[in-house]
Amino acid sequence: MKIIDISDPERINRFPDKSLTIFSEENFSEHGYKIKKVELRLFIEKTDEKLGPYSLITSLVDTDKGSIEMVYLEGYHGKNTLESSKDFLVSTLGISSLILRSIIALESASKTD
Repeated sequence: MKIIDISDPERINRFPDKSLTIFSEENFSEHGYKIKKVELRLFIEKTDEKLGPYSLITSLVDTDKGSIEMVYLEGYHGKNTLESSKDFLVSTLGISSLILRSIIALESASKTD
């Protein structure tokens, strides 16, 4: 099962411009889900001469029971927005909350199937 929790999935219907794996572990589980990988994916949608690139960053959480891709951040955030987002997640409890939010969404989706 793959869930895309983005209002317009066509926005990510291509390879990302860049991606960073934040977490990749074989033996980590949360609420009965084995978390295989957490990745941030950058999609540059347009570039403004003054503001720079308009970025859509998604989080992709891959588990043994499915994966989910959600919007993490979007807007004009400069050239290094993907690296800045990764640094923020790593230096705070962001990874933990991202995983928990993803599991909740996966559980909700499996109940409606």
